[in-house]
Amino acid sequence: GFGKIERYDVVVFNYPMDADPPLSRPVDKRENYIKRCMAISGDTLKIVDAQVFINGKPADLPKMSQTQYYVKTDGTDFNPKALEDIEADVERVTADEYVITMPKGEVDKIKAFSNVKNVAPVIAEQNTFEQQVFPSDPHFKWNQDNFGPLIIPKKGWTVKLDSLTYPLYQRAITVYEGNKLEVRGNDFYINGQKANNYTFKMNYYWMMGDNRHNSLDSRYWGFVPEDHIVGKALFVWMSWNENGSFLSKIRWNRLFMGIH
Repeated sequence: GFGKIERYDVVVFNYPMDADPPLSRPVDKRENYIKRCMAISGDTLKIVDAQVFINGKPADLPKMSQTQYYVKTDGTDFNPKALEDIEADVERVTADEYVITMPKGEVDKIKAFSNVKNVAPVIAEQNTFEQQVFPSDPHFKWNQDNFGPLIIPKKGWTVKLDSLTYPLYQRAITVYEGNKLEVRGNDFYINGQKANNYTFKMNYYWMMGDNRHNSLDSRYWGFVPEDHIVGKALFVWMSWNENGSFLSKIRWNRLFMGIH
């Protein structure tokens, strides 16, 4: 085995959505993903203005975790050489506006550039519904930066079935745990039997990418079941700097580093 998965471990797992048509792949044939485990089974997760909270406490952002910022300049271009020294992906939006993806620690370096007038974090507004965000149900006005609270299912945990829990847990109950779950009027039926609640058979995890605004992760497809876990990731084998010249594009200082 790979030992117990703990919060903040970087984990390799089989992509849960490969269960769906047209691929309908068995668990061990699904594509491998690598993300950070932000919440373990039994945790309550909430995201407020891009800050993750686990059981009510703010979760530490990994040092190299990246988020997006709006950057307004005076219209003059950035010096490409100066950008090479910054861990940032720069996207030009207009003549004087950019979206820059970078770790928090790099923000002051960008602010210090003579052509920069303003730097502000890109954050989706609270109470705005993003259709692609789990559980893709308008009852839950959730988006990538404002989400939850959501309880991560734990083996042996019993959830009451109702109109609010159904969108959150029906995929785990049916696709991952192999039950037939039906709604008839106001009643729920599991494998043909009327049911008021459901007890989970597996533990689940919540995975998020360190590059928060460019990551397809649990915010979009929900829980990762324990039988999808492949193992913990141990080191970086390739790290790429978009702003570098050809040889400096490879972040040599990050190769084969232990993952923390």
